[in-house]
Amino acid sequence: QVQLVESGGGLVQAGGSLRLSCAASGSRFGINVMGWYRQAPGKQRDLVAIITRGGVTNYADSVKGRFTISRENAKNTVYLQMNSLKPEDTAVYYCNFRYLGATLDYWGQGTQVTVSS
Repeated sequence: QVQLVESGGGLVQAGGSLRLSCAASGSRFGINVMGWYRQAPGKQRDLVAIITRGGVTNYADSVKGRFTISRENAKNTVYLQMNSLKPEDTAVYYCNFRYLGATLDYWGQGTQVTVSS
């Protein structure tokens, strides 16, 4: 079992920045992928960014150049630095953990990000 605890959401004006953190615990961690997804009201949950334990990243086109995902393997923690935020970035952001090659996803409780215009 893997538990994920997120922090760092909040309210920010358009053009501002926020940093999300997600700490994983509860298991012996092997090769894995951690990342962030988001879900706006009435919409599906979509990928924002993911990062492998080795540091390979992938971003949604809508956030490329504005968001940066990083991780500290020693702390089992993943971060999402969000710059130049737009109102359309408003959503609940969920941390995700998956062992490489597995189909089971672990999710955090979600953290609200609201960007005002």
